Amino acid sequence: MENDDFIVTPKEKSVTITIRVDKAIADSLEELAVKSDRSRNELINMALEYALKNVKFQDSANEKKHK
Repeated sequence: MENDDFIVTPKEKSVTITIRVDKAIADSLEELAVKSDRSRNELINMALEYALKNVKFQDSANEKKHK
């Protein structure tokens, strides 16, 4: 028998922030938004999520030399 449940999950909370970016970045982002049929907001969220998952934190320039 098919599952006819209508499942609703909590919506992820979001916040509004304001940032300033170089014009070249804004232009590239707009081009990508048009090509991908995604909003700038969606692309920025994707890029931020990727950056946070892949960031390598370094305490100081000296620490890099010791690793």
